[in-house]
Amino acid sequence: MSEKIAQLKELLGEVADLRQVQNVLEWDQNVSMPPGGSEARGQQLATIGRIAHEKATSDQVGKLLDDLKQEGLDPDTDDGALVRVAARDYDKATRVPGAFVAKQAIAITKAFDAWVEAKGKSDFSIFHPHLEKVVELAQEYISFFPPAAHPYDTLLNDYEPGMKTADVQEIFDHLRPKQVELIKKVNSSKQVKDDFLHKKYNEKKVWDFSEAIITKFGYDWSRGRQDKAPHPFQTTFSVNDTRITNRFEADNPLATLFSAMHESGHAMYEQGGNPAYERTPLAGGTSLAVHESQSRMWENMVGRSLPFWEHFFPALKKTFPSQLDGVSVKSFYKAINKVESSFIRVNADEATYNMHVMLRLEMEIGMIEGKFAVKDLPEIWNAKMDEYLGIVPPNDAKGVLQDVHWSSGLMGYFSTYALGNLVSAQLWEKINKDIKDLDEQIRKGKFDVLLNWLREKIHIYGHKYDPQDLVQKVTGSKINSDAYVRYLTNKYGTIYGL
Repeated sequence: MSEKIAQLKELLGEVADLRQVQNVLEWDQNVSMPPGGSEARGQQLATIGRIAHEKATSDQVGKLLDDLKQEGLDPDTDDGALVRVAARDYDKATRVPGAFVAKQAIAITKAFDAWVEAKGKSDFSIFHPHLEKVVELAQEYISFFPPAAHPYDTLLNDYEPGMKTADVQEIFDHLRPKQVELIKKVNSSKQVKDDFLHKKYNEKKVWDFSEAIITKFGYDWSRGRQDKAPHPFQTTFSVNDTRITNRFEADNPLATLFSAMHESGHAMYEQGGNPAYERTPLAGGTSLAVHESQSRMWENMVGRSLPFWEHFFPALKKTFPSQLDGVSVKSFYKAINKVESSFIRVNADEATYNMHVMLRLEMEIGMIEGKFAVKDLPEIWNAKMDEYLGIVPPNDAKGVLQDVHWSSGLMGYFSTYALGNLVSAQLWEKINKDIKDLDEQIRKGKFDVLLNWLREKIHIYGHKYDPQDLVQKVTGSKINSDAYVRYLTNKYGTIYGL
């Protein structure tokens, strides 16, 4: 390792430490902080964010990057990738004033608390002024960068490097009619029964069962934990401390199982990162779409498959004998894959899920363009739900307030949920070619070969490759919807006899 690389890593390591401190504070805010701590927490996050920003944009870091770029490092090496990614991050960070970073941290903290209250009371007016501020800050952030083909490109690039708004819209325009056609076919077929999923289930037993599942997956509890939060999420403090949160919904109790699978997929990606990348910009997943591909794969390709429940259903039935009395494994499999328009994205079935994401993306683009006024969002949301899924939310909590992301300042993020579905299907086709007996392994409750494949092909690379390059490297093609359409058509064709 050259002396300048070592110096760069030392400086960037301090920045990474501060970012992880922010993550700890934000995790605590979601999990255990009393409501009265909000104002002080906002100031704490603002201070840490400002210091991290100052360190990340220091002249010393800039000089080292300039010198290292002149050395012509091999881009395929870890050091070459480090300089490339760090230089990109530096260019972005130096465009954003430290005062803005601090201002945004305070605004987001207040927005989160307002969202929690608004969702609890199902009253958008509580969140309205805070969301206006979030949108205003997003527009101000965009102004720090050179004009792009679309203003939303600047936001999207933070989460999905190399992707453009036009790219995502083209992918969605290709996917949308195929999903609409599938949904129409399902709606004209005999519906499956799922009443037994909505009976009363003991919360602790469901929670314990969720942990038993993800333990078998390979989630390392010596480097992780599961806590309760208003919205399930995963956060990383280091490769050896990556945590998940979950929730229990009385009217949809088994959703806890699938949330645990989903968030553990994110966490196992982080746990599988290259330890050598710790405290550098190469640590963590390469993009949110690739990250989401891991969570959706474990939740859906694995966790909603028939082989999976052929293994786990006897234990679930033993745990909940009265709720599942007379229910066969095939009936249970069909029920957990029931296609039905629903209000809540995170609980949506695979056939309708992407429609929620497409709706949300249109909302974000509309706000950034100034086409949609924040005060009108509940009405716009409900109209689009009716147009896309044929249902209208009965209240704000089940409509425009359902997700935490806007309150966290995460604009530009949402399309990655659907893109992650597409990547998961592309990877799944490749995995099944490489692991010929995968279904049989899942049927036996064995997931080590699958996890090792993901570790070797995806996890270990961290940020070394950009998302499109990584997907191309592993599957032979860039992100597209073809594999996902095949997956949905085959799965629901069998369940509904299409």
